[in-house]
Amino acid sequence: MNCPTPLESPIETMVARRSLTIGLPRCVNSSEQRFPLTPEAVATLVNRGFAVIMEKDAAGHIHYPDNAYMRAGARIASRHETLEADIVIHLAPLPLSDISCLRRGALLLSLANFARSNGAEVIRRLLDRKVINIALDLIADEEGHHPFADILSEIDGRAAMVLASSMMADPQNGKGILLGGVAGVNPCEVVILGSNLAASAAARSAIGLGATVRMFDDDVYRLRRALRRLGEGVIGSSVHPNALENAIHSADVVIATSLKCRVVVDAEGERIMKKGVLVFDLSDEPGKAFPAMPLVDLGEESPRSPLSGRHYCHCNVGSAVPRTAAMALSDTFITMLDDIAGCGACSSAIQLTTGLQKAALTFLGKAVSRKVAEIAGVRYTDINLLISLS
Repeated sequence: MNCPTPLESPIETMVARRSLTIGLPRCVNSSEQRFPLTPEAVATLVNRGFAVIMEKDAAGHIHYPDNAYMRAGARIASRHETLEADIVIHLAPLPLSDISCLRRGALLLSLANFARSNGAEVIRRLLDRKVINIALDLIADEEGHHPFADILSEIDGRAAMVLASSMMADPQNGKGILLGGVAGVNPCEVVILGSNLAASAAARSAIGLGATVRMFDDDVYRLRRALRRLGEGVIGSSVHPNALENAIHSADVVIATSLKCRVVVDAEGERIMKKGVLVFDLSDEPGKAFPAMPLVDLGEESPRSPLSGRHYCHCNVGSAVPRTAAMALSDTFITMLDDIAGCGACSSAIQLTTGLQKAALTFLGKAVSRKVAEIAGVRYTDINLLISLS
């Protein structure tokens, strides 16, 4: 009897993909109180195959203990270990000493921070380590929206009005008045310079509190779009000198929201403001709209009393509500990190995702942002050229 010759049968094989590590170092920049991920977001990322490494007490500013992150699957480790991760998330600029700890070719997710101190040296160190630095606030989706920047702008606008209302109502350090007034008492007047997302968020909150809101912009089409979204209740005006001067003269709150609205309230403009007016600057370069006023960074200092005797310009408003920022940012981070993991490697994600390409500041040793190249005094390289050659 002949036995059949056994045939080779295919054996199912699977190559395990190495888990990408996400490092969450504690922010040592006193101006930045926000944190990128909540414990719930960490749990989701861990369930999707990421390994999350977090420095001890990194989320202290948003009042989440380390135990909450450990229960979510994160590992609490030294700062050095978090900086050696594949993907490091640190919203503020990293200190120079930390950059040398980054793994070569790592992905650093931060805000653009173009106005950072010692920016040239920071950029040169990132280039030397061949770090891929992505500016979260410059990431755009296929429809041209900026998911991270839009979230932060909306928080800034709403937070500015909440702080203004609280400061006005404070019977000790404020005027002890309601922003919206009551029957028989006039509401406060809020002047908003610009009509972007932060401006609309501030206007919507101010209307809800019962204030009188005036919005100015030197781009009539941009202003019209904002007014259409806001509906009744906001008085819109182009930047006519007399109208703006009258509004600032009677305003209780003045908020600058965008450098695209080219309005500068100089020392002469400050002199016509009444005592106790509250001033906020939500633009990317705080202070430009109010050059004569001292800046108060709300990440580092408490708001100044409207009765302090002079006018102060409050900035970095989002750091006053860091837990809300963490909750709002988390979902967007999950979506983006999922996309990166799907590409298999950080560099591949940049090559395959147009939104990340446009937000790249440095890419494998080259300055791929014109502004970054100018700051560091190095040659600019078009990222599309690098990608086509890789």
